Amino acid sequence: MSDASPAALGGVAPGGGSAERPYRRILLKLSGEALLGTRQYGVDPEFCAFIARQVAEVSRAGVEIGIVVGGGNIFRGLAAATRGMDRATGDYIGMLATVMNGLALQDAIERAGVPTRVMSAIAMNEVAEPYIRRRAVRHLEKGRVVILAAGTGNPYFTTDTAAALRAVEIGAEVILKATKVDGVYDADPVLHPAARRYDHLTYADVLRDRLQVLDATAVSLCMENEMPIVVFDLNRPDNITRVARGERVGTLISGGAPA
Repeated sequence: MSDASPAALGGVAPGGGSAERPYRRILLKLSGEALLGTRQYGVDPEFCAFIARQVAEVSRAGVEIGIVVGGGNIFRGLAAATRGMDRATGDYIGMLATVMNGLALQDAIERAGVPTRVMSAIAMNEVAEPYIRRRAVRHLEKGRVVILAAGTGNPYFTTDTAAALRAVEIGAEVILKATKVDGVYDADPVLHPAARRYDHLTYADVLRDRLQVLDATAVSLCMENEMPIVVFDLNRPDNITRVARGERVGTLISGGAPA
């Protein structure tokens, strides 16, 4: 474990961008709960607009953006399974919830002035395009934000795993994992005020210590493909923009100690 940050990577991303725009293509992972805002259920249009403004700013700066969003603000398949529902059925319902969230985000981002496409791993042609990797990459190359909905299209996989899979497929250079806290801690900072925040972790650290930041399948996929992850606080103003610029924000998870 090391006290480093995305900014410590020399100011240049794997794609060779400048310090002002260190990433050429990013995958933003949003939880469904992130869209709650101040609500107890569903989608808060004001918070969607808060996210959309930052996404639009990053897009206009020339960064290509894919987004994977969860569905926990509407339905959680695993939680339903613990109450007696068939797990696969619950997961499919949760995947449909991510499409609903994707449409809400699409509306907000397009209101902010950036063309956006929702692509679904489950066919529903009236509201979303089918996910086809080459088509998704083409949308990104044309400057469109691409929202990748319905997870992997398969039950028993989380949207964290979907984010890792899609990031690798579309050739993203980093996963930006938006959360409610400002990084990864050695204990729950809400319950333990003295908890220490890590500036840098390796994939092995996360897997060994079972840190609850992404599920093990997602972390393993990122490790196998050398996909860095930045965990940061979504609720702080302009954090999406700051992370995309390579500023020192949150916790970096990567293969080893940064240079």
